[in-house]
Amino acid sequence: MSSTDCEKPPIDVIVASDKLAEPEPYIIFDRTQKRLITFVVTIVASSSTLASNIYFPAIPTIAEDLNVSVQLVNLTVTAYFIFQGLAPSLWGPISDAKGRRTAYVGTLIVLLGACIGLAQTKNYTMLIILRCLQSTGSASTNAIGSGVIGDITMRADRGGYMGFFQGVMLISIAIGPIIGGVLAGSLGWRSIFWFLTVYNGVLLMMVVFLVPETLRSIIGNGSRTPSQRIARFPLTLYQRHTTVKWDADKAPQQDPAPKRVDVLAPLRILTSKMATAIIIFFAIYFTVWQMCITAMSTLFTARYGITEIQTGLTFIANGAGSMVGTLITGKIMDRDYRRVHEKFENDERLESDGRIFPLERARLGPVPIYASVQCLSILLFGWTVQYPDQVHIAVPIVATFFTGWSTVSTQSNVTTYLVDIFHDRSAATTASINLARCCLAAAGSSAILPMVHGVGAGGAFTICVAVQLVAMVGLGVQWKCGGVWRSVKESAMS
Repeated sequence: MSSTDCEKPPIDVIVASDKLAEPEPYIIFDRTQKRLITFVVTIVASSSTLASNIYFPAIPTIAEDLNVSVQLVNLTVTAYFIFQGLAPSLWGPISDAKGRRTAYVGTLIVLLGACIGLAQTKNYTMLIILRCLQSTGSASTNAIGSGVIGDITMRADRGGYMGFFQGVMLISIAIGPIIGGVLAGSLGWRSIFWFLTVYNGVLLMMVVFLVPETLRSIIGNGSRTPSQRIARFPLTLYQRHTTVKWDADKAPQQDPAPKRVDVLAPLRILTSKMATAIIIFFAIYFTVWQMCITAMSTLFTARYGITEIQTGLTFIANGAGSMVGTLITGKIMDRDYRRVHEKFENDERLESDGRIFPLERARLGPVPIYASVQCLSILLFGWTVQYPDQVHIAVPIVATFFTGWSTVSTQSNVTTYLVDIFHDRSAATTASINLARCCLAAAGSSAILPMVHGVGAGGAFTICVAVQLVAMVGLGVQWKCGGVWRSVKESAMS
């Protein structure tokens, strides 16, 4: 990137406030309905991260039962991440064009079929193929859920909803191994996939009965009846008895036209200069977290001699940290947005110096703190787990608490920031984040154990932190140049 790439443009292309970039999105759903919708789509989104991590404690048992090496079973984790990154690039644009409910039903049916097949797996070939299919079905629930929240919220309240969504979704990364350890240790590893079958069947019913269509090109402000039968929401009786009046006359004068499915939209967002730096920054931090989680069960089992169930319980701290991040990050984001917005609105020099609303400051302000905490916790984990005879297992477990908290908080801030920028393609935006983080996580999860064997746990995770520190450059670039890039784009579109 040249030094002139983010120089301040002429004042006539600066937007004094970026309110015009996102029209006031009047929606017929009241606060109770928004909370219900957010809760359901959050639980549905957890299916992806839950399925990716729930069988970590059972990997040695699966390898023994299928008569293959642990390394081969670990490859199914890599394959899962690859498809987890690629699948939303299809389902995300479908949900942005054809509707959220249509995409939800399609993905969950694929997921259900894969879970049933995995529960009856007879050989390694079936295992890896069905894990890829399982990832294809589950991975897009995150992108679709982000799209739903983008549909029903404004910037002023989006942080709280998105913080809850991203945080609870990532908690399943931490609690998945706990559930998997208990199931594998008591009922056998196949019970993990029967559990997922029942779980995802319930999620499908929740989507069908509790989640309305929210895509504005289909339902307008919520009062329009969708023409597609699959998009019709059955529980309209509940909505008719809320405090919101169902007045179709309040629908926008010009609703957006239906879109075509654009499967390249996530890739274009990923390679857009307004998003590339911050996405790569977060993808690296997410990858290091996933590398830590992937290595935990193997390192704790080998170095501390604990059982499958005990291994699952070691993930509780990570889950608790993720939960703390969930509870506080959304509130912090909404508070920061209100504070920055109020200061901006009261600044009388706006028109004279041509400044734009500092969205980067409103959304990304705490991210350097979260990133620093994650780096320190990863170092603590790596160097303490390397010396099991000298350091109690509680120390690396506590370190994972801070890793989970900081990663969840970072993802919430970054995702909300990007949905604010690409509010008309929110599902595709989240798909672009998935594409980057999952592909990097696939490489990282397959590389971490060879790194540990080569240079030790302390050395391996020190290398990871060094890469994270370099990735901080991306955050700095976004902070410095993001506002100018947005202003130029908005001026060109006006």
